[in-house]
Amino acid sequence: MSTASTASETRTVRPEEPGKARATIGAIVLVILVVAGGYLSNADWGKLPDIFTEGGRYFSLMLKGLVQNPFSEPYSEYWSAALGGMLESISMAWIGTMIGAVLSIPMGFLAARNVSHPVVVQVTRVILNAIRTLPELVFAIILLLPIFGFGPNAGALALGVGAVGTLGKLTAEALEGIDPGPVEAARASGAPGSAILRWTYWSQVLPEVLAFWLYRFEINIRASAILGIIGAGGIGSVLSQAFRYREWDFIGILLFVIIVVTVLVDAVSGAVRHRIIAGSGVSDAKVEQDAATL
Repeated sequence: MSTASTASETRTVRPEEPGKARATIGAIVLVILVVAGGYLSNADWGKLPDIFTEGGRYFSLMLKGLVQNPFSEPYSEYWSAALGGMLESISMAWIGTMIGAVLSIPMGFLAARNVSHPVVVQVTRVILNAIRTLPELVFAIILLLPIFGFGPNAGALALGVGAVGTLGKLTAEALEGIDPGPVEAARASGAPGSAILRWTYWSQVLPEVLAFWLYRFEINIRASAILGIIGAGGIGSVLSQAFRYREWDFIGILLFVIIVVTVLVDAVSGAVRHRIIAGSGVSDAKVEQDAATL
């Protein structure tokens, strides 16, 4: 009897189920905000069903350019302009990635807490944060008018400056996560500071940083097409002109080239990135997760 009473006294009390009032209120507030946003947008929601009619018509107009003979006029010129513009966009993305990669190396070392002085770290991180808050379009507009004018040079430089903020931050975080053992051993052996940075810090993070660079190149491919709309060169400029003159068959060819080339570049870059990080022991998902957080 005493044993049963003791067991009942020591039995763990099951906690009460948490209330759902907070989640319910949050869902109601979210729905109200969405409905209010749709109402204040001044959209003509009565035309929403037209997506299935007008959208199909525009799709058929764009598809017309893809089913025509690419060697006949004017479609041969369309394909040449599309491929030339896409090649220019890839060049912009590559040059911008290289600019961002080179500039992000010293910025990454300056922003790493285990490398630089705390004051230098804070100042550098403020600069990197400021760069990341501004989209490439802002850099392009700033660099377009007073310096380079309209063209791919401004677009490539805008992509490069915009990449510094992200790549510098990721490089700093990679440096802070290295194994301190080789660093301590190099210092104990009397190695100079430059050798310590090169052979103990940089050598450990190089595979991961290279993966970040390739991932940024994939992002710059998409961004270069958007920059071209404001006159920064690339296939975006050609697409903007085609929309201006409502050349739907040409627009279909341009969109097809953008989609196919982007998918191919992503596949090749992803395979190379996976090959690089496979030998370094760094997870491919970790690289994408770190980049996505920025």
